[in-house]
Amino acid sequence: MNVLDAKIIPTARGLEIYLDVEKNIKIKDIHIPTMDSPFYEIQFGIEYFLLREKKYYDSEMNYFGIHMNHDFSLITLKEPEMESLFAVKNEDEQEATKKLLGEWFIKTNHYKESINEFVKKVKQENVYTDEDIQHKLKTLKFLEKLLELTTEDIELAPVEKPVQLEAVPIF
Repeated sequence: MNVLDAKIIPTARGLEIYLDVEKNIKIKDIHIPTMDSPFYEIQFGIEYFLLREKKYYDSEMNYFGIHMNHDFSLITLKEPEMESLFAVKNEDEQEATKKLLGEWFIKTNHYKESINEFVKKVKQENVYTDEDIQHKLKTLKFLEKLLELTTEDIELAPVEKPVQLEAVPIF
């Protein structure tokens, strides 16, 4: 690892330090369009160090999703309900996080390697039906599209917060 492969975001909680290290980037989940949900989505976990005053550091793993429509023309960043990379941050810190994803994360070696490893895994899967073949082809196409993302794609993407259900009082 090269020191230049690190990125730091100052937040109210402390300094978040992101390193381009294999174990720090994880693909948690991938979704391919279905009749009920016609979108592509992948969820990444990013581990980082949080330096706090009067503490050395804590390691944290938080997540975010990249959500695309069926023809890849619309990209949205999605916050998961739990352990969101954007949570507990003010607007400026969220923008810095978004900038981190666009200018650094999608350009890191380990982002590309994690996707390429997933491509290998998908290619090795056995397929038995036409539906399996279609699912495999769609997954590979989506993964290839993720490798083509640009800084502008990420920075222009809106961040979608999880749907919060309102509590309804019961009398």
